[in-house]
Amino acid sequence: MDRRVVTLDKIVFEDWPAVHSWACLAEACRYQVWGPNTEDQTRGFVKEAVKAWSDSPQRRFSYAARLGRNVVGMGELHVRSQVQRQSEIAYIVHPQVWGQGIGTEIGRQLLSRGFSELRLHRIHATCDPRNTGSSRVLAKLGVTQEGRLRHTQLIRDGWRDSLIFSILEEEWRFGAGSPAPTA
Repeated sequence: MDRRVVTLDKIVFEDWPAVHSWACLAEACRYQVWGPNTEDQTRGFVKEAVKAWSDSPQRRFSYAARLGRNVVGMGELHVRSQVQRQSEIAYIVHPQVWGQGIGTEIGRQLLSRGFSELRLHRIHATCDPRNTGSSRVLAKLGVTQEGRLRHTQLIRDGWRDSLIFSILEEEWRFGAGSPAPTA
């Protein structure tokens, strides 16, 4: 495993080729409503993610996850309600670096920014029940599985259920913003 620090930087349009290196892979988007992407689809996605940084009020915060200079994943924080101080996080990691703790680190940094910089009260995430890797990431982050919603997304292999996870600001603060111990 590469022991360098994972950093989250504001995504820039020049990141699109790195994003496309996983967005075009069936295994990376297996549980998503999008993909595998064409180059035009990935460029469009990155263009919109970059544009969102200038929206007012800003509701979407898209980051490129880097190991050194290499983009190895992405993380996004979507403010769903400013009044209720609630948001959703999402993350993706290039399959070449799966299992190396990068998804967990992306999630940790997203939660930290959401609670400390945006002063959110509740942050949630969803994942396909078959995506055990993502469920493990969320468990390591100390989020609570709240339940299962049936047939929330129509993807390539049919209707997908969604597991719902969340964490509250006081849980994050009292947990010192660190992931739960792993077995």
